Parts: sequence; structure tokens; C-alpha cells
Amino acid sequence: MSRITLAASLIAIGIVAPAWGAPTMMSGEWAKTACDAWNKDPVLVGKLVESGWVTNDKGRGFKILQIARADCGGTPTAELRVSLQDGKALCVYGGSPNAEKVDTGSDYVMNAHTGRWLEMGRGEYGPMKAMMLGRLGFDGPTMEAMGNMGPFENFLKLVGSVPGDTAACPGK
Repeated sequence: MSRITLAASLIAIGIVAPAWGAPTMMSGEWAKTACDAWNKDPVLVGKLVESGWVTNDKGRGFKILQIARADCGGTPTAELRVSLQDGKALCVYGGSPNAEKVDTGSDYVMNAHTGRWLEMGRGEYGPMKAMMLGRLGFDGPTMEAMGNMGPFENFLKLVGSVPGDTAACPGK
């Protein structure tokens, strides 16, 4: 009987362990890890160059993606900056939002309720369904986003693959 209890305890720890000690989901600290994960995703670093997405940067040399959890106030709490470097669309900054100005002609601002981010992160549905059903709030170049649904889906899955504590809101 004690082996069963021990096994159940270990299983419970294994289930909880990935988020234990993880930064708050969509905090600046979490965004640093998301930036590293971006750079390891061949679809994001490659396809966003092929499509020209990364070069629509208004001459700044980088694109901004700001993201928020709608149930935590909806104000962006994490920012990624992506730049063309060595022929790749690389994340060069991940942290708290520090952009003086976001230009939705080239940049992206997205928000969704925490549960929806987790669903998209598990691949339960992609960006098209998320936007069409109002599950993902989006400001940015719509036609550009529509032409990059494959990489955009990888970004949503990246959100689900980066460990993050959802028990609290970023900054609280």
C-alpha cells in the first residue's frame, strides 16, 4: 500500500513540477525564455524570412510582438523583438514591454484569456480559429498575419511550451 501512495505522490509531483518554480506566464522573465525558444524553432526562424515578414519593420531593424493575458488586465506584460540576423528571423529581446511606440502596421499586440493561451499552446486550435471566434485579440498587419498562419501557429504553440506559472498575474 505504501508503494502505491509513493507512486501516486511521485506522479503528482511530476505533473506539477514543470510549472513549479517557473516564472509567471507572460512576465518579463518568462519572455526571456520564450525568446530562447523562438530561436530554436526552425519554422519561426526560417519561414518568417522566406515570407518577408521579418523585414516589415518600419526601418527599425526589428519587429515587436507584445502579448497579454486578458484576465490579468489585458495590458501587454511581455515583449519579443525579432530581427533579421544571419539570414534568420531571430528573437533579439525577450522581456517586459519597453517599446516607446508599437506600430500596428508592422508590430503585433495580442491578448487572450489564460485558458485560451493554454489551449492554443497545446495545439487544440490554430490562430485562424482563435481570431475568428474572438479567442485571440489581435492588433497588427492583418494581411501579413494571414499569409503567415503556419509560423504564427508555431508561435502559439511556443507559448504553451515555455513553462509558466498561471496562478498569478504578471507583476502582481
